[in-house]
Amino acid sequence: MSTRKIRHAFVPLAALLGAALLAGCTSDAPPDAPAGAASAAAGAPGTGRQSKFFDRAEYDRQLALAKESPQGPAGKPWEQMLRPQLVDTTQYKKKGSGGIHLCLSNAGVFNPWRQVGLKNMQAEAGLHKEITDFTVLDAQGKDDKQISDIQELAGQGCDVLIVSPNTTATLTPAVEQACGKVPVIVFDRGVETDCAVTFINPIGGYGYGAVAADFLVEKVKPKGKILALRISPGVDVLETRWSAAKVALDKSGLDVVDVKFTDGDPAKTKAIVTDAITRNGDIDGVWMDSGATSVAAVEAFEDAGKDVPPITGEDQQDFLQVWKEKKLTAIAPSYPTFQWRTPVIAALKILKGEQVPKEWKLPQPTVTQDTLDQYLKPGMPPLHYAMCGCENLPGFPEKWGGKK
Repeated sequence: MSTRKIRHAFVPLAALLGAALLAGCTSDAPPDAPAGAASAAAGAPGTGRQSKFFDRAEYDRQLALAKESPQGPAGKPWEQMLRPQLVDTTQYKKKGSGGIHLCLSNAGVFNPWRQVGLKNMQAEAGLHKEITDFTVLDAQGKDDKQISDIQELAGQGCDVLIVSPNTTATLTPAVEQACGKVPVIVFDRGVETDCAVTFINPIGGYGYGAVAADFLVEKVKPKGKILALRISPGVDVLETRWSAAKVALDKSGLDVVDVKFTDGDPAKTKAIVTDAITRNGDIDGVWMDSGATSVAAVEAFEDAGKDVPPITGEDQQDFLQVWKEKKLTAIAPSYPTFQWRTPVIAALKILKGEQVPKEWKLPQPTVTQDTLDQYLKPGMPPLHYAMCGCENLPGFPEKWGGKK
């Protein structure tokens, strides 16, 4: 067995500080793409026009999936599947007894979610002695670099190539070309081709957005004033989160007084919340399409001398900690980082000729008041994601920045 080698190009950690971007999001539209439902259009009723990204059939599918029980081992959601349609992989079965060369073309590690996820993947690969080489190339959020990375990896003897695309349409041709040379696994973000052996992803943005909106519909009094905080327009996963929330809020009778973009900036978030309080007197609920600035929103209410209303966040430790300490009325949907373990497991199955789902849909747990203590991990850094599924991996918690 050859010595395990790990190649990696990291983005500086400093890039994570300041305005944290959405965990795992990507823009499949140009930066100046129309916001659609991102802001209330002039003359449009309620929360404005529905996003051009809205797909009613997919919305219905995701909400139905959220109600189903996944197949797979209990306590290991990264191995579970929802409505799997298995495909044959015998053509990819590895011949001989040599070690496995696993490769990853990563969109980047430009936010805390992706940093936690990559640690998960590396640790999962480390569990399997048959993986003797793990090559990771980081595209640093650049399409042209990722195209070059995929071409390089497809030609250097990878047994399986895992791709987390930076953007959907632009990376599609590169993925299609790679599929002709090596079995490909796409995860987290999609491409416009089904040539990959499997596409791995959780339930999705509609499921996330609906959970958060339904919580506010339940907790906020009729005609209560809702502030919706979004990160940026034209980003598919964010648009689907907002699209689902919009459906629920528009029919709820709640009054959405503002739909504002924060750019993932805590200072801007505090200013928006402060302004909303000043103009409206009270805000009765806050919907957020990610948890990156949820703590800043909480602080804005406190600075204004107001009780924090029902609020939605995400499974970042800083929000969970504030939720616990301040006894908030809150909920935290997730885009779980445990999904980074699944491509390694899928790759080993493929190289054994075992069936895998064509689309490997993973569960998407939500942190509630009842499960808060389960996911709040003492000693973990503020930007750690609770849904990592990493507690049983070697090196936890130190490799994830935590303390025993």
